Amino acid sequence: MAEGKKTPLYDRHRALGGEMVEFGGWALPVRYTSILAEHKAVREACGLFDVSHMGEITAEGEGALAFLNALCTNSFDGMVDGRCRYSPMCYDDGGTVDDLIVYKRGEGRYLIIVNAANCEKDEAWMRAHLTPEVTLKNVSDRVAQLALQGPAYREVLAKAGVLGELPVKNYSFCEGVLVAGWPCLVSRTGYTGEPGVEIYCRPDDAALIHEALTEAGAVPCGLGARDTLRFECAMPLYGHELSAEITPLECGLKSFVKLEKESFTGKEALAAKNPPARRRIGLELLDKGIAREHYPVFDAAGREVGFVTSGMPAPTVGKNLAMALVAADAAQEEELFIGVRTRKLRAGRVPLPFYKSENK
Repeated sequence: MAEGKKTPLYDRHRALGGEMVEFGGWALPVRYTSILAEHKAVREACGLFDVSHMGEITAEGEGALAFLNALCTNSFDGMVDGRCRYSPMCYDDGGTVDDLIVYKRGEGRYLIIVNAANCEKDEAWMRAHLTPEVTLKNVSDRVAQLALQGPAYREVLAKAGVLGELPVKNYSFCEGVLVAGWPCLVSRTGYTGEPGVEIYCRPDDAALIHEALTEAGAVPCGLGARDTLRFECAMPLYGHELSAEITPLECGLKSFVKLEKESFTGKEALAAKNPPARRRIGLELLDKGIAREHYPVFDAAGREVGFVTSGMPAPTVGKNLAMALVAADAAQEEELFIGVRTRKLRAGRVPLPFYKSENK
């Protein structure tokens, strides 16, 4: 395994038999037992992920709200304390710097969660647009993060021991919650499509909380299941469905791009490209085979119209599926073709997401 930065849970991953890989510069488990078993555990019961590699940046001050509104495509007006909001962050040309989640902790006090591999780049971009009324701090080394996901997450938390109010609404959070005796921020967020929470704690407490949650019934899960779970729910992954070359509008994130805002970085470019010339679509392979990232997509006339952004077997759905970015006219076709080595496999267009949880 290539060496990477270690999260506070590194030793625990090794002790539990995690198969370690390098991901975004971090050493993380890709699986403990099997990706399928861990995927199933989250869909049917409760899984536990180490997401301490994610970046945390705070923005505070009188100008923090205006700073975030000018930086991101979404609007943060009207947010109340204890709520979170998802947003892309764009370059001037409309390409995506990253997608992130903003937590409002109080008036002029925000916590921003960014993707691990983009943390340094994101911080530099934010600082390049910083206004004098805002103080920006990268606090990633002071925070560990666990994702407890699945329909039985509340039972697991109760068994591990919780003191304090838990968030009920999606994209809300509570601070000062004691989980297994340790102070945490607990948010009703996740990347699996199932009900669950993400738990932010001190790095020194992370292994103890992880142990308490696994003893309470949570199944340790790795990056493999995290990817199959988010894929079934068609959640974008930076570097795949979003990138410096792919805009949020092309990705289908129109509801998170507020073109009616007075201004934000990339607004003019996005407005000029609206509707976008490319669209993200879902495909089901009708011929035997598996579509992988970057495989070309063709129309019936043999014209190359796009490429696969993510593709794999979907365990819950039981089909070989793909997300692809294709020309807008091709996005209307009922059948396309995916180039797999020397073959062109038939693929039928299907709606996104591929899977939607019925768990509440």
